Amino acid sequence: MTESSLLIRPATAADLPAVLALYAQPDMDDGDVLPVPEAERLFARFVAYPDYTLYVVEDGPRVVGTFALLVMDNLGHRGAPSAIVEDVMVAPDVQGGGVGQRMMGFAVARAREKGCYKLMLSSNLKRERAHIFYEKLGFERHGYSFRVDLGANP
Repeated sequence: MTESSLLIRPATAADLPAVLALYAQPDMDDGDVLPVPEAERLFARFVAYPDYTLYVVEDGPRVVGTFALLVMDNLGHRGAPSAIVEDVMVAPDVQGGGVGQRMMGFAVARAREKGCYKLMLSSNLKRERAHIFYEKLGFERHGYSFRVDLGANP
């Protein structure tokens, strides 16, 4: 794999098995992923959202990474939109090979193209290697992240 051989593109329903395999990693869903038919149903809703895109990274025919990018409108900040990156995953055998760097560079560039005033992501406190990675890319720790656990999805 070379960084120049990587292709970042919007995902299609045909990519869902590969995306779910990436989500099955211990740092994400630890093997507890949606069945493909349910993922297809949710993906159909997902693609109907304005400016919310699931991306995949291909190395040849193989999907080696994925992330979602949401660009949302705001009334604050004089109407400037903001962006959120979610569900960032890279195949374990290619980690450290530039896939994550390409994905985050792509996300930053897309957020700039859309006129966003910021790009945010959150990362579990226990993922210290990921935090170092994001900081090397220019992300900075900012504020606090709060959450309310609402239990299992219906």
